[in-house]
Amino acid sequence: MVYRIGVGITKPSFVRAEKSAVVDLSVHRFMDGASRRRRGDIVFVVNPNGANGRTGREWKKLLPFLRSRIGSDCNICETLTSGPSHAIDITREAIREGADAVVAVGGDGTLHEVVNGFISDGKPTLSYENGSTHTTALGLIPLGTGSDFARTFGWKNDPHEAVERIARGVKSKIDVGVIIGASEEPHYFINVADVHLSSKAGYYASRYKTFGNLCYVIGALRAFMGHSNRDLKIKVNGGVWEIFPKVTALCIGNAKFFGGGMKITPNGDPCNGSFEVVILQNFKWYDFIFKLHKLYAGTHLSEKNVYSLSVQSVEVEEIIFSDSIYVQSDGEHLGFLPRKFSILPGAIEMLT
Repeated sequence: MVYRIGVGITKPSFVRAEKSAVVDLSVHRFMDGASRRRRGDIVFVVNPNGANGRTGREWKKLLPFLRSRIGSDCNICETLTSGPSHAIDITREAIREGADAVVAVGGDGTLHEVVNGFISDGKPTLSYENGSTHTTALGLIPLGTGSDFARTFGWKNDPHEAVERIARGVKSKIDVGVIIGASEEPHYFINVADVHLSSKAGYYASRYKTFGNLCYVIGALRAFMGHSNRDLKIKVNGGVWEIFPKVTALCIGNAKFFGGGMKITPNGDPCNGSFEVVILQNFKWYDFIFKLHKLYAGTHLSEKNVYSLSVQSVEVEEIIFSDSIYVQSDGEHLGFLPRKFSILPGAIEMLT
């Protein structure tokens, strides 16, 4: 089914939010004099510093096309992030004020924060008007260093193509992953979560984003320094604990790609209600060199030391606790094991 977005006819408003503020979108004024946001508003959450500032520059170039393509059908509201977690606050406020869509403009990190804004206290963030619930859709314009989630849908890194998706207004229900630690608030992800070496590589890669996609190579090399494979115990779908010796990396895929195009969970599908878990065991540094082409092509599942399974939940702990096994999701460092990963089927409607 095709849904159309927007009913108002206005020019866009430009809003710069401060880092510590929760943006009150209800008081933004549009150029036609309207004093309150109306149905038909699309909120674009832009990380202007993404990809060493390229996101901000490309966004400014895209604005004229965006206005001409959808400006006559909806209100365009731009909000610029100014620090970590700011996009979460922007998104929650936009949804509560009844936006028809919130669009992440940037890389997987910006998308990750926007997704976390769609869920509050373990429940979907909602807008209530006249006793009924209004649903806000998620959109994406990939303009960051990494745009791995978009690859699963076969989307090109083309912002004009992304605007066309928004203009069509076709929605699909998307699964979301939830991560729970021993004493932390739940955290949500839409792409891939991972444990141990790959997570450590992502942690270091985030420090070298000035090098573009080369940051993933640098991160991997840095992560191998002092790395050792570890014995882990894993519980699938609430069953019994199983021991997996010499684990190099464990990846939980709601989608297929991570690390700048590596097809790590090739059967991941954000619309099927389950994760694909891929476990790499007893990999040496030279295994990654000789098998790197298979990891990027998604053909590594045939290797004897690669284990794959479909799950709705998976718990991961160390055999001997060290508090040193890295955990990340969508490229964001989340701390260390233990963790439980669960699927929330169809939790978000996305413009596809």
